[in-house]
Amino acid sequence: MLADTTVSLPISVFPPLALGFFGLGTGYLIYGPQELFKFPRRDPSVDLATGVWGIWMPGFLQFLTGTYLFVGLAWFHSFSAPPLYMAALAFTAYGVHWFAIGYNRARGASPHPNGFMAVSFTLISVLGMIVFFDAGDAGVGGLFVGLTLIYLSDIAATFKLGPVGLGERALGFFHLGTGLWLMYLMFGVTLDFANHFTLPV
Repeated sequence: MLADTTVSLPISVFPPLALGFFGLGTGYLIYGPQELFKFPRRDPSVDLATGVWGIWMPGFLQFLTGTYLFVGLAWFHSFSAPPLYMAALAFTAYGVHWFAIGYNRARGASPHPNGFMAVSFTLISVLGMIVFFDAGDAGVGGLFVGLTLIYLSDIAATFKLGPVGLGERALGFFHLGTGLWLMYLMFGVTLDFANHFTLPV
């Protein structure tokens, strides 16, 4: 007869949040200038390059972070803070959707389905705002405000709502702004964990 075995590891105070913030922020800082400033100009070689970056940085790094958090929360009990469940959900979902965004960009696929995708990702972004502002984490709550604005802009850009080109430029603006905020969060989390130095939020 096999005995039931439960694997439990010590509680960790080092969730891999900085890795997810860095990956997504890098993706936004790559895509944002194209959308806002039209630089570099899109052509097949540029689309291939940005597609590959999209798959690996915001795609893989977020997926890795989300999976790591889910495993730590559900299987090994290494993490116990309830808001990390929302972080795991968001990083995993955003990571997989960046696999699709990057692949579609690299292959020159139609961007039109992005508008419908953006509806569900607007909802998960609003959910993140609710969870983190309620938990008293204004820094990550603010990140989800930026994400909500990104997906609303993506809807406008895809369906060409408003003046010509405004949706795409708004998307680029919020990509750049949110990308810089993600880099700030990456600095904040890393300095807090490594040096016990807290940046203002």
